[in-house]
Amino acid sequence: MDQGTQMRAHLCGIRTAWTEATDAARAVAEIADAIGGAEIAQLVVFFSPDYEPAALNRALGAHFPDAATAGCTMSGGFSPAGGLDRGLVVIAFPAKGFRIVSTVLDAIGHLDVERTASAVRALRRTLEPHGPDHLRERRFALSLIDGLTDAEETVVSAIAWALDGIPLVGGSAGDDLTFRDTVLLHGGAIHRDAAVLLLVETDFPVQIFKSDNFEPTQTKFVVTASDNEGRIVHELNAEPAAHEYAMAVGLDPEGLSPMSFAAYPLAVKIGGEYFCRSIRRMNPDGSLSFFCAVDEGVVLTLAQPCDIVAATRAELSRLDEALGGIDLVIGFECVLRRLDAESRQVRHGIAELYRRFNVVGFETYGEQYRAMHLNQTFTGIAIGRQPAPIAVQAAS
Repeated sequence: MDQGTQMRAHLCGIRTAWTEATDAARAVAEIADAIGGAEIAQLVVFFSPDYEPAALNRALGAHFPDAATAGCTMSGGFSPAGGLDRGLVVIAFPAKGFRIVSTVLDAIGHLDVERTASAVRALRRTLEPHGPDHLRERRFALSLIDGLTDAEETVVSAIAWALDGIPLVGGSAGDDLTFRDTVLLHGGAIHRDAAVLLLVETDFPVQIFKSDNFEPTQTKFVVTASDNEGRIVHELNAEPAAHEYAMAVGLDPEGLSPMSFAAYPLAVKIGGEYFCRSIRRMNPDGSLSFFCAVDEGVVLTLAQPCDIVAATRAELSRLDEALGGIDLVIGFECVLRRLDAESRQVRHGIAELYRRFNVVGFETYGEQYRAMHLNQTFTGIAIGRQPAPIAVQAAS
């Protein structure tokens, strides 16, 4: 095991491990050595897109033959030791204290909503042998979705509808901003155009969360021409979209880049709250591709970034107090947040928070929170240190 591979054993029994080894087989071998002989029931893995998926899949099966596996490609990872630009991040769940079931949803680009809802309901029933209210407050769902299928809104809506109140968080698989190939793993197979859903019930207290670091300005854009299915906005305020956006933020339209989009996010107001609608890229025709669907007629608001370290610290501190101490956090963070943190030279501050609160996860092409697909957000599940007391119902 080289210096680039580390493991953390958590009080709840989960073990997290991460490596920057460049070869897939070697990375898995070093992770297995780091985790040791612990009895593992479920692996959740996030890995660099330059790993050969078949080689990684074979290695996981060879080193963890008794564990179920789910995972996806990432645009960078993070761990209690800080950020990883590349490598492998593993979350190993024990059977004791956690009950996990999972499924894969294929062909999400042409999703059958009713069939998807039926599959989720069936999965939910396998987790509820004692009735729908048993340990309900200690259940959560994790979603991993192909980030290049542009189907997250439909997928998340169908899943959330069928979950019947079980809180959902997750992330869209990335590929280092190349937008060429995102991959998911489930059940020993490789999947594309797919989503993986895990339902978890635990003996430990949990809370899902979302955190962002922007506030709305007075600058507004009306989407006057768009391709909703393709997530492309052709016109803002009846002008070419890229030109209108660049003029509003004081940039040269020819110089727009992912760093520009991270520094000057756009947001939409839903139910009195603002949610980011991040730009993926500028297209040759002057249109803008987004990470979320944007309908024609929608009003987008230029957002102003706030202190990302302070906002993240406040949310993690709130969770720490609410849970009586955080044991670990499984997080899903938009890759644009990392770019913004790097441009403001505060990534070290984020890394220090992740060390303090044992945050592990990956950088995404979009985040899921309850029934919504979001951008430029940090979502996740925080797990407490002590088993939650079981409520005893008084005899009537």
